[in-house]
Amino acid sequence: MADGPIELAFARSALRRCVLFAQVDDATLDTVCASLRARRYRRNETIFHQGDPGDALYIVESGSVKVVLPSPEGEDAAIIATLDRGAFFGELALLDGADHSATAIAVEPTQALVLRREPFEHLVEDDPALRKALIAGLVAELRRLTSHVGELHFLDLPGRLASRIVAIAREADPAATTNLVLEWPYTQSDLAGMIGGTRQTVNRLLQDLVARGLILVEREQLLIPDLGALARSVDR
Repeated sequence: MADGPIELAFARSALRRCVLFAQVDDATLDTVCASLRARRYRRNETIFHQGDPGDALYIVESGSVKVVLPSPEGEDAAIIATLDRGAFFGELALLDGADHSATAIAVEPTQALVLRREPFEHLVEDDPALRKALIAGLVAELRRLTSHVGELHFLDLPGRLASRIVAIAREADPAATTNLVLEWPYTQSDLAGMIGGTRQTVNRLLQDLVARGLILVEREQLLIPDLGALARSVDR
């Protein structure tokens, strides 16, 4: 698990997608990048366990990571996310150091860029611009979460599912509007958790969207012929 070299352009791009650093200017972002350290993990190596103290932000540079919830009954763990190059996890630990709510495991040989909480705190203390940018990023995330709560309250289940797929698509490629091809690691149970439904209901709703030509599911990809049409299907 030795340190490896850091791909700076990739690190900048990945940090930009994290809510904590979305509002940070380029010069400050480079200062943050200088505190990143590359760590290598073997196939099936645990990066951290559920209940471990949270002390770092991780960015997947190569390989992939699964985030799982261990079963208290000793059954198979539930996979809640599979993260590939450019994905990040553990970011809120930088702010509060709370225990991890899930376990992260390298699916294959993986290199991650790691920002530890201690150097991050020093950066925040020394740079007023970073503090302001962090607050702006958190406010933007709070607005997004407020919007999501509104969806759960005001939309029916078909609307919630369509709205959630649209949001995932726009996050993946903000400029695309037609013929979107999304990597799709989400299970029906994952989607059920996102919209407050059941796996059986999500299965039926997905089949309905496919029948209407709004989406197409192929193995681990989801295709959206017309994002605008999918968005218009949301019944508020």
